[in-house]
Amino acid sequence: MKNSRLAVQDKLEKILGSKNVYFQPPDKSTIKYPCIVYSLNDVPTKHADDKKYISTYQYSITLIDYNPDNVFVDELMKLKYIKFDRHFSTQGLNHYMFTLNYKQEKENN
Repeated sequence: MKNSRLAVQDKLEKILGSKNVYFQPPDKSTIKYPCIVYSLNDVPTKHADDKKYISTYQYSITLIDYNPDNVFVDELMKLKYIKFDRHFSTQGLNHYMFTLNYKQEKENN
């Protein structure tokens, strides 16, 4: 199985069309916009018969851009199990915050 974080990284880079996707963002002065910053929030696990049944990785995703009419919001909303949380702006940058529940699936090889 592919690492959950790397799979999410790949999906976000495809949506943004660039490598400006950061799990551990660099210094603010080197970030290029638009960008996506994301982090792991939780790994809720369901149990059945005293065994781990399924784990879902929950990520916080923040799309950051100068443009208040960002086209990537619609693209992110196409992801399965994503929820828009809120928007705010600060220092001329718009922040669109989402929560993504990512179920890791087996790869077909």
